[in-house]
Amino acid sequence: MALTVIARILSIAASVYSLLCAIRVFMTWMPQWGRSQGSRWLARITDPYLGLFSRISVFRTERFDFSPIAALAVLSVASSTFATLANTGYVTVGFILSLLLQAVWSAAAFMLSFYAVCAIVRLIGYASHLSNLNPLWDILDAILNPVLYRINRSIYRHRAINYMQGLVTGVIVLVLLRVAGGALVKLLSSLLVSLPF
Repeated sequence: MALTVIARILSIAASVYSLLCAIRVFMTWMPQWGRSQGSRWLARITDPYLGLFSRISVFRTERFDFSPIAALAVLSVASSTFATLANTGYVTVGFILSLLLQAVWSAAAFMLSFYAVCAIVRLIGYASHLSNLNPLWDILDAILNPVLYRINRSIYRHRAINYMQGLVTGVIVLVLLRVAGGALVKLLSSLLVSLPF
């Protein structure tokens, strides 16, 4: 009984802390909000945790920091684990592994979707012959070029391709990875949950 109560409290605490972290992330997008006493208090509570993930270079690109997604995914796994423990009285290793897999995939799926949307927007702009001098295209190119370079290098090896072909290939690969990865994670997750231990 005591374990159930503690697990429920921990689940609620993880959910509330996750909400506070999400608010803090949104506040960083609005610098004028960061000057109040409440925002400084929120920063003191959440920044040490969020900072753990921002040090991991795999979550950052030159222009974007995806580490808050990973931080929130870990809190989601913790909250779900404690909620299941509170409801059933036990948690299996397979269930925890399933949650971890889903959390990792959630972050990866977000990044794949983000890059795919950026690539589709860039493809539409390029195919429509919109002005290449617009700063939006520079931003999208800075985001996409490292990803498109890796995708196209692995597919075409050292053959020269034009920009349009590289964009189309990138969009196709990103969408396929997102769809196939989602199906694979769903299958693996159901297998993990069914483990008897």
